[in-house]
Amino acid sequence: MNAEDSAATRGDAKGRVWLITGASSGFGRAIASAALAAGDTVVATARRPEALDDLVAAYPDRAVALQLDVTDTARTAAVVADAVLWYGRIDVLVNNAGMGLVGAVEETSDRELRDLMDLHFFGPAALVRAVLPHMRRNGSGAVVQMSSMGGRFTFPGVGAYSATKFALEGLSEALAGEVAPHGIKVLIVEPGSFRTGFAGAAPCGSPRRFRPTRRPWARSEAPSPVRTASRRATRTRQPRPS
Repeated sequence: MNAEDSAATRGDAKGRVWLITGASSGFGRAIASAALAAGDTVVATARRPEALDDLVAAYPDRAVALQLDVTDTARTAAVVADAVLWYGRIDVLVNNAGMGLVGAVEETSDRELRDLMDLHFFGPAALVRAVLPHMRRNGSGAVVQMSSMGGRFTFPGVGAYSATKFALEGLSEALAGEVAPHGIKVLIVEPGSFRTGFAGAAPCGSPRRFRPTRRPWARSEAPSPVRTASRRATRTRQPRPS
């Protein structure tokens, strides 16, 4: 279903309504597929939405693919507004879009660090701000923040990547306490090693930079990312007592 066709079906959402970023591959694609298989409605976003054509074709009445670069806050607001216009609500926001950056802190440029922070921190924060008023109005909702084991600890070579995930998790822990009284849950998912193709997606001429929607430290064999991520997501990170 394209954006124009979706307008004709607004209010006809089946199951829960998911808004998923970075849905063209990796965890985002797996989560979108699982939600659709469960009978839910999915607004799947990607920088190249044509990568989702097969998913939309398989579920033409419950899937819509939209172009979104999460660092574009104006576009973010428009996507959220469209989803609410078409379906009346957003039940689950999955902030999944991401990118790896491997290299020593000293060799990481200011531009690289700012770009990564825009993608992993400021972009998700803007989406949360755009979605929360609608969830609060409905008295329910869930925000799923796809972090990483790099949001728990770090080691040489991934300082920039971990810094952005640490920031996302700090924001999310505080957010969980702020929105709980409104019936909204915040889940932090911290995947470790999964077979996602992340490490093989570096563009030519840029050995340290990996493309969005993947997860780091991939290995040849791993359990289902959706099942494992879902189990980890049930451990909602609450603010620590003062």
